[in-house]
Amino acid sequence: MKKIVLTTAAVLALAVPNIFAAQHSGHSGHTSGMTHSGAAAHEEVTDGVKATFTVQTMKDALAAMGMQMPANVKDTHHISLKLVNAKSGKEITSGEARLKVIAPDKSEQVKDMLAMHGHFGADVAMTAKGKYGVLSKFKTPDGKVRSVQFWYQLK
Repeated sequence: MKKIVLTTAAVLALAVPNIFAAQHSGHSGHTSGMTHSGAAAHEEVTDGVKATFTVQTMKDALAAMGMQMPANVKDTHHISLKLVNAKSGKEITSGEARLKVIAPDKSEQVKDMLAMHGHFGADVAMTAKGKYGVLSKFKTPDGKVRSVQFWYQLK
């Protein structure tokens, strides 16, 4: 079971950014490898760092790669966080990030976000429709810890 989950996470980490980059190549204003249907779930600048979050279903991401969602995987969505220095525009690809997702029923999931292909990512279970609280803390190479929180409506 753990092997399937880790394999799926690794495949998503390696392949999804390239697929979305290919889908969006030539479209100005899009950030390659970060967007699903061109939309960020949340974007905010905090203490000189621009944080962009995207939320995509794992099922759709796997289907785009010609794969099916394994039956035993409980996580339904991939949340990615891209960090950019707001002044220089340089991507921040190292550091640490944690994610907390609060479901409409108030249950919580806390995950470490792994650095992958220019962003940080974590897989979470978002099974019920409704409003989810998304909270993230991240430590950048400058040693500062920043936090961002937002609401995400799952339809």
